[in-house]
Amino acid sequence: MSNTKTVMSQAANTLVKPPVNVEDVFSTYLYDGTGAAQTITNGIDLDGEGGLVWVKARNANSYHSLWDTERGTNRAIFSHLTNAESNYGSNTLTAFNSNGFSLGSSGIINDSAENYASWTFRKAPKFFDVVTFNNDGNAQTISHNLGSVPGMIIMKRTDAANNWAVYHRSSGGPDKYLYLNTTAGAESNTRFWDNTNPTSTEFTIGNINQAGTYVAYIFAHNDGDGGFGADGDADIIKCGSYTGTASSGNFVSLGFEPQWLLIKRSSGTEDWMLFDNMRGVATGGTDQDLRPNKTNAEGSTQDWLDFNATGFTLNATIVNVNGSGSDYIYIAIRRGTKVPESGTEVFAIDDTPVNATTSTAVFSSGFPVDLGINKRRDGGTNGDTYLGTRLLGSTYLVASNTDAETANGVFKASGYQDGFGYYNGSGLSAVGWQWKRAPKFFDVVAYTGDGTRGHAISHNLTVAPEMIWVKNRDQADFWVVYHSAIGNDTKLILNNTGGPSGSDFAWWAKTDPTDSVFSVGESGRVNGSGENLIAYLFASLPGISKVGSYDGDGTTDGSKVIDCGFTSGARFVLIKAYNPGGDWMVYDTERGIVVGNDPLLSLNDTFAEATTYDNLVPNSSGFAVIQNTDGAYTTNESGHSYIFYAIA
Repeated sequence: MSNTKTVMSQAANTLVKPPVNVEDVFSTYLYDGTGAAQTITNGIDLDGEGGLVWVKARNANSYHSLWDTERGTNRAIFSHLTNAESNYGSNTLTAFNSNGFSLGSSGIINDSAENYASWTFRKAPKFFDVVTFNNDGNAQTISHNLGSVPGMIIMKRTDAANNWAVYHRSSGGPDKYLYLNTTAGAESNTRFWDNTNPTSTEFTIGNINQAGTYVAYIFAHNDGDGGFGADGDADIIKCGSYTGTASSGNFVSLGFEPQWLLIKRSSGTEDWMLFDNMRGVATGGTDQDLRPNKTNAEGSTQDWLDFNATGFTLNATIVNVNGSGSDYIYIAIRRGTKVPESGTEVFAIDDTPVNATTSTAVFSSGFPVDLGINKRRDGGTNGDTYLGTRLLGSTYLVASNTDAETANGVFKASGYQDGFGYYNGSGLSAVGWQWKRAPKFFDVVAYTGDGTRGHAISHNLTVAPEMIWVKNRDQADFWVVYHSAIGNDTKLILNNTGGPSGSDFAWWAKTDPTDSVFSVGESGRVNGSGENLIAYLFASLPGISKVGSYDGDGTTDGSKVIDCGFTSGARFVLIKAYNPGGDWMVYDTERGIVVGNDPLLSLNDTFAEATTYDNLVPNSSGFAVIQNTDGAYTTNESGHSYIFYAIA
C-alpha cells in the first residue's frame, strides 16, 4: 500500500460518525390534502437510505396505505385489506426524497377535503428494514440488514390477495402469528415462521403454499443496545408485551417516553390500536386513535392512555387495550433525542396570528409545538397569559391567575404540525411564544401527586433543570416556580410579583433537581395526593438558551451586559426582580428589543403592552439592561436582584 493510501485509510478509521437520532429515522407528519402536487418535508432521507411511508386520512373513512422504497413509487398496499399491491402509475406517492416524500394530485393520499397523518420509517440498523423477496411456496430463509434480532415482522404478499402475517417476539413463540388486517388474536401454525426465531441477519418462513412476491417490514427491539441519541447509548424502539388489569393506572415501563405506539390484544379478538403524540395523546384527556385493520376515521372519545417520561399508562378499562387478564403486544418508538443546534429549531415567536380553523394553526412556528404561550397585546378582556400544551390536548392553563385547567376545543398544540391553535376574536393583536421539547433545552412533564415529601418525578431534559414552573391542574391555586438562583428551600409565584417565600420542605423537599428527576414536597400545589399536575422545565444550552441571575447596578448607559454566550443576541428575554420582587417581564425581537423603548408584556397580569420603557439594549452576547427613569418595570435598579431566562 502506498503512503498516500495508508494515510487515507488511517484518516478514515478516525472519522467520528454523527449521532443518529430518532428524528433521523422516524417522523409523524400531519398534512392537509390539496388535490394538487405537494412535497412533505419531514427530514427523513428516503432517497439515500430507503424506508416506508404509511398514510391515513384522519377525518374520513379511508384506506391505510403503505408505500416503500423497495417496491417503488405509486405502488400501495393497504393494511386493512388482503388485496394485492395497487400500481397507480402516477399521481399518488410520486417520489421518495432526501428529506421526505412527494405527492401527486390523486385523492388516495391527497384529497383536498381531508387531513392526513403520515408515519415515515427510515431503514437503519437496530431500528427498521424493508425486504422484498420471491417465494415458491416452500420454507425459505430471508436475509435482512437490521443488524439485530427483529422484535416484530409484518409480511404481505404483493402479487395476489393474502393476509398480512405478523411475527412478534412477545406473542408466544415462533409458531405464533397474527394478522394485521383482522381482529384475531395470536394463533399457532408453523407455516408462517417455520417455528424458527429470527436472527440478526435472517428470518425464516415456512411452507406457506403461496408462491409469489412478498414485502416484509422488520422492526428492531432495543434492550440497552440501541446506540442512538447524542451519546450513542439510547434505545429508541421497543417490542414488548403486558397484561391488562381492567383498572386505570396500568403502567408499562419502556425506559423512555414514546411518541408512537401500536397495541394489539394477542390473547383474543380486538382491533389494532394506533396512537401518536402529534395527533394527540392527552394526559387525563381523550386520545386520538386509528385502527390499522379498519378504514374508520380518527376516534377521539376515550381516554385510552397517557405517555410519560419512562413509558405509558393505560387509563381505559376496556378490552381494546386493558382487559382484565388479557395479553397485549406493542411496538413503541421513542420521542425525539436530538439536541438542538440553533434556537430557531426549538423556539419561535409569532405576533401576526390568523383566525384558527380545524387544520391551520393561528401561531406559526416551523416545528411541532409542545408549549404555546399567547397573550393579547392590547390587554383587557381575555388579556390573560394562556398556555397550551401538547401533552394536555385541547385544554389550557393561565399563568396570570390561579385557575384550574380549562377545556377548550380550539386553544391547543396537539393536532398541529407547525404551531398552535388559539382564537378569542378576529383582528386582535396578540403574540405567541412557542417551545419544542428537546434534550438539554426544555421539557414538559405531566404527573400525579402522592402527597409525600420527596416524591421524585422523572423527566427527559437529560440535564438538571434550572427553572421549573408547576401548576396543579385540578385546583384553583397559584403557580409554583423553582429557580436555581434562589435555591431548593423556597419558591417564587408565577402569577404575582412577590419575591421568594415559604422557606421549607413543602416545595422541592430541599432537594436539587438532577438530570433525570426533580423532587417535590408535600404541598398540594406541587404534589396534591391523587391530583393532576404539570411541570415545565427549562435549562441552559450553550449558544441557545440561558437561565441565570444578576444584581442591578443602576447604570443607564447599557454597560450592564448580561452575557448569555450567544453570538447574535437574544430573541426572547424573561426578567423578574426577586429581591425585593417585581413583574415577570417578557421582551422579544418580534415586538422589538432595540436602542430605545422596548415593548414589554408581563406574564403575571392582564395589562396591555407597555411601550414607554427603555429597559433593554441589544447585545450580541445576550442583552444589556438599563435603569429606566420611571422607576417602574425595573431591570437594573441598584440593590435589586433579578432572575432571567433568554433564548437566542
